[in-house]
Amino acid sequence: VVRLTRVEEEAGGMRSLHFEDERCSKGVPGQYVMIWNPAAEEVPMSLSGIGKEASVSVRPVGESTEALCSMNAGDKVGLRGPFGYGYTIQGVSPLLVAGGTGAASLKPLAEEMVVRGLKPTFILGARDSDQLLMKGSLERLLGGGLLTATDDGSHGFKGYASTYASQLMNEKKFDAIFTCGPEIMMAAVFRLAEEQGIPMQASLERYIKCAVGLCGSCGLGPYRVCKDGPVFGSEQLREVRDEFGKRRMDPSGRSVKVTH
Repeated sequence: VVRLTRVEEEAGGMRSLHFEDERCSKGVPGQYVMIWNPAAEEVPMSLSGIGKEASVSVRPVGESTEALCSMNAGDKVGLRGPFGYGYTIQGVSPLLVAGGTGAASLKPLAEEMVVRGLKPTFILGARDSDQLLMKGSLERLLGGGLLTATDDGSHGFKGYASTYASQLMNEKKFDAIFTCGPEIMMAAVFRLAEEQGIPMQASLERYIKCAVGLCGSCGLGPYRVCKDGPVFGSEQLREVRDEFGKRRMDPSGRSVKVTH
């Protein structure tokens, strides 16, 4: 159990919950925690901030996330983790592609890259300008390295982040790609990466309950996303290409079509 140090309003009705936790301060970009309001069930959330003060960024889409978003500085939350494998920094000219809430997972990676002297190109995609998550903090971090794409053209490139990535990849040479966001978008970016022979890492989302690889609810081919992921590299993504961007298990364990 940790106490929230502050709560920050984000784009699209999201809120970033900040707290101090020794284990999370040593987390790796891409890892996640299981977090809960004592009045609701726990949910997996990527670390959106790592350091003395860590954070998760929550969109209210169900009972548990709405309960988290109702909390304020000084309130106590339950916390387990961090869990899983995060991103491995590689290359000298990296491209980061975030769609929607995927920015939360990729922001700590961009911060670590800057600390190491890299200058990543970061595509931040959303439905419209009001949904561009963490745009301000990413602009301060990356300056001109931050590029935006909105479906309706209200900010930056008009179209999907994956379409913008395709255009940039034809204009500039990248030697590593990192992506997080809607799975159909990530699958499109993976096809581009494979065409150009660029290694890619993607943070995948599945229905996670136990976080230790036992219950099987987050199965993806031979992998358990909670334990073997959530970040997977090109070789693993090739292994699961029949499922990645196509099928996933719902909370009841039924295979359903990926729709976003």
